[in-house]
Amino acid sequence: MDAILLQILNGLDKGAAYALIALGLTLVFGTLGVVNFAHGAIFMLGAFCAVTFNRVLSMSTKVRDESVTLFEAFKEVPILTTKFPVVGPVILDYAVPLSLLVAIPIMLLLGFAMERGLIRHFYKRPHADQILVTFGLAIILQEIIKHYFGANPIPQSAPAAFAGSANISAYFGVGENIIYPWWRLIYLAFSVFIISCVFAFLHLTTFGMVVRAGMQDREMVGMLGINIQRRFSIVFGMAAVVAGMAGVMYTPILPPDYHMGMDFLVLSFVVVVVGGMGSLGGAVAAGFLLGILQSFASMNEVKSIIPGIDQIIIYLVAVVVLLVLPRGLLGRKGVMED
Repeated sequence: MDAILLQILNGLDKGAAYALIALGLTLVFGTLGVVNFAHGAIFMLGAFCAVTFNRVLSMSTKVRDESVTLFEAFKEVPILTTKFPVVGPVILDYAVPLSLLVAIPIMLLLGFAMERGLIRHFYKRPHADQILVTFGLAIILQEIIKHYFGANPIPQSAPAAFAGSANISAYFGVGENIIYPWWRLIYLAFSVFIISCVFAFLHLTTFGMVVRAGMQDREMVGMLGINIQRRFSIVFGMAAVVAGMAGVMYTPILPPDYHMGMDFLVLSFVVVVVGGMGSLGGAVAAGFLLGILQSFASMNEVKSIIPGIDQIIIYLVAVVVLLVLPRGLLGRKGVMED
């Protein structure tokens, strides 16, 4: 039972990342009708916002090492700790979550720039053209990151208070001895919070209701005198922010590198298709479902029976779902069927 519960936690952890990226993809497709293959690159850029923020905070200066008495020696000390000896170490320790303050406005501006500068020219073009141009943009962005940060992964540390593991059994009375990393639990809670905020925004605010109405019938909303295109541009920026925040918080789990966005993009598009193109609820449900299935498929007991099943399980499930439900789990009629 402990092994099963642990795999469910692993699956929810993976599924949270898939769901966040797939949610942004679905927002963009549902509002603008654009298949955005650069969305994974936004996830990657969010991760490297955390890397850059950490490097800026860690800029150091040379100070005399008082522990050496025989001769004059110097050591590198972060400038932040020398200027602010009380709060400086705390800020450095919490660099990853604090980098959200920088990543959110950057991702918002990046989303606006992408939509206004490139995407809007492809609204009425075939989906194949959209895929080609956004895929090309993703390659350009990842090569820029590779040039400035190198090809090797760059580890990022979680705050010391959350660097260890939690005894799930002791805290929640589940299982007998389930130990799970704190930061993965925080990432899961963070993902659920962001997903809830997006759905609350779309269903409980006037702005969100207009956006949902525009997703159903853009022309009718436009005839009411509402500039629906401007609202869709804001939604594109929101989708970029969601992907960027997902990338920031994932850095202590997976050290960022230049191709991490492409790795997650392929899986997230499968999630979107399985959930149903244009269905926000379907994207989230499929993300968590496929994450759990992939986690169970990675168990040694399963791989010993079907070698390599953990590498193909998501695609295998996608084939089965689409054979039974061609529109996906919660897909709407008429989406990408013209």
